[in-house]
Amino acid sequence: MSNTVETAFAPVVFTAGAVKELLKLRDQQEISEDFGLRVGVDGGGCSGMSYVLGFDQKKDGDQEFMIDEIRVFMNKAHQMYLLGMQVDWHDGLNSRGFTFSNPNAASTCGCGTSFAV
Repeated sequence: MSNTVETAFAPVVFTAGAVKELLKLRDQQEISEDFGLRVGVDGGGCSGMSYVLGFDQKKDGDQEFMIDEIRVFMNKAHQMYLLGMQVDWHDGLNSRGFTFSNPNAASTCGCGTSFAV
């Protein structure tokens, strides 16, 4: 496993609202320094693939990025599905949670948590 942190180019971006919420969650849950935020995809969901977003330890095949004070892990194979994606946080009355704006998605489901390429 490489300890190299990629700094030149991060495949995803977080809005200021997402960064604020992620840092708050990390502090509230007392996430250890050994953990980072895993951003990825998983098979399933109503559109074929669903997004993965959660704190996890680094695994073989992961690349590591620092994005706005957040240590991010992403499996190299997932980058082609997520390149250019923006993660945002909404805290409204009608919807609350992380949203994903993915330029690689050919279609998305109504809830916005899964997509097809």
